[in-house]
Amino acid sequence: MIKVNLTQRIWLAFISIIVLVGLSIIIIYPISIKGTLTDETYRIIEHEQFRSAYPLLDLINPRNEQEFTDREAGRVGHFLIYDTLGRATEGAPPPKEVLQEMAQNAYRQEADRGRYEIQYGGATVFYVITKAQIDERPAFHISYMWDTYRDQMVNRLWERLLYILLLTSCLSLVPAIWLKHYLRQPLIILGNHLEQIANRDWQEPLKWKGDEDFQRLSDQFEKMRQNLNLYDRAQKTFIQHASHELKTPIMVIKSYAHSVKDGILPKNNMEQTMDVIIEEANRMERRVIDMLYYTKLDSLKEESPKHEELVFGQVAFQIEERFRVQREDVKILVEGAETKFFGDPEQLEVLLENLVENALRYAKNTIWMKASSEKNQVLITVENNGDSIPTSDLPQLFNPFYKGNKGKFGLGLAIVKRITELHGGSPKAENTDSGVKFSITFPKYPNKNAKHK
Repeated sequence: MIKVNLTQRIWLAFISIIVLVGLSIIIIYPISIKGTLTDETYRIIEHEQFRSAYPLLDLINPRNEQEFTDREAGRVGHFLIYDTLGRATEGAPPPKEVLQEMAQNAYRQEADRGRYEIQYGGATVFYVITKAQIDERPAFHISYMWDTYRDQMVNRLWERLLYILLLTSCLSLVPAIWLKHYLRQPLIILGNHLEQIANRDWQEPLKWKGDEDFQRLSDQFEKMRQNLNLYDRAQKTFIQHASHELKTPIMVIKSYAHSVKDGILPKNNMEQTMDVIIEEANRMERRVIDMLYYTKLDSLKEESPKHEELVFGQVAFQIEERFRVQREDVKILVEGAETKFFGDPEQLEVLLENLVENALRYAKNTIWMKASSEKNQVLITVENNGDSIPTSDLPQLFNPFYKGNKGKFGLGLAIVKRITELHGGSPKAENTDSGVKFSITFPKYPNKNAKHK
């Protein structure tokens, strides 16, 4: 397959248009113009025949300039034949073989007037037969004209049309050249910016002023560049935070391992020393699991979560039982256990786990897990009676790796936000009179057409 660039496509398009127009004219135009001029020839013959039959009409209705020109354009001959055997023709009859065919057509003609043509001497003769009464005897008035007039007119028009076609083809080069430059300039600029992005250089903005379509394309490109820039910064931040969060437990495990190898026990005995190593390994494992799960949720943006009917109490009581032993001084209360809604069981369980785990760090003695539904919305809240969060920190809570004053790892609330968005909802954190409350709102029923951010 032959590859062509934009400039070649433009030239091929213009040449194709010119060729198609030319072929249409070459094939259709001669047929059409010949038919039109043939009708005009018959009209001239009939007009001249009428003038010949009524010569005094020129005195009553003189010919105008156009009629005079039409008359001089082709010579019309006239003669009469009678419907009586033995009576000679009158006027300027044609040769015998032509006269015989004309006479046969005249005798067979039923209408008052008829149009005919005959080939003679390599040319065409057009003639009109009109019934008449001469001295109260039936007769036929025959008027004829050679095709010279028609062919001359066709040739003249065809010659002029070719000149016009050539002139139009030459003039069409101007818009073709303009269109090439008009399309080429913004595409070159866009191509340069795409090449920069391919090289991971997306700092230079793109703004095109001019044509509405190109301007819309540049706006879309600029939006893509900004999103890539944000994504790149987020990825770098994610890697920096992840490496920092994993660095601490790795250093602890490594230092304790070297100490044990050297026969030094950082703790009182081997059992307590190994407990520290195991605790740090478990801590690192949880962080890796959170990072993997967060990345997994990021890959599910374009997919709809599995929606199953859930009862809030089934999930909430399992989580309450799981976290009850972590802080025996904290009560976990469940309200609205009978609330039903649709969602992904695995994701919503992770969501509640992260909210409760976060609340356990700050709660003084009570955590409330509540669920309620109103119309088509479901509201899930997790509240604790711990210290209030600074107002300036509230908007940042759901960002990855955010740490509060007691925070240990900053992906829990980020995972909560991502799961909520996958279910078409939004999270919210606020201070209350008794402590801090996290609210999750999402549709009660699945929306298959929802697009996730």
